[in-house]
Amino acid sequence: MTLTAKIERWADTHHPVWIDYVRIVLGLFILLKGILFISNTEALLQSAANVDLAFFNMALAHYVAFAHLVGGILIAFGLLTRFAILFQIPILFFAVFFVNIKQGFLSVSNNLEFELSILVLILLMAFLVYGSGKFSVDNWMKEHPNE
Repeated sequence: MTLTAKIERWADTHHPVWIDYVRIVLGLFILLKGILFISNTEALLQSAANVDLAFFNMALAHYVAFAHLVGGILIAFGLLTRFAILFQIPILFFAVFFVNIKQGFLSVSNNLEFELSILVLILLMAFLVYGSGKFSVDNWMKEHPNE
């Protein structure tokens, strides 16, 4: 049995129901952030410019917006959850360690963006291990393979 199969089996047996609700809220929050990025692309470009990535600004803005929109929907529905999370983790890692860390912990000026980024990153890592859960499209597809 591979390590991935062992982790998945453990996560399936130790998956409380309330965690599914946290996954849904996390997915909706990421979707909301994607909508906010699209509506205010200039702020995203400006925050990326502060990190001297002027060369990649437009590509970065498109990647973040697309990954948040699609990934948020997939995470909320529990469809390809681990796959969607793998695209979210680099974004949140970048946000925590390169963009928001300059503003400081519990700073009034950043409206708790740093703390939210850390929380979302921790939740993404937890759901990378736990997976979709019982109330998810993945689980429904596993239980109904012929439909």
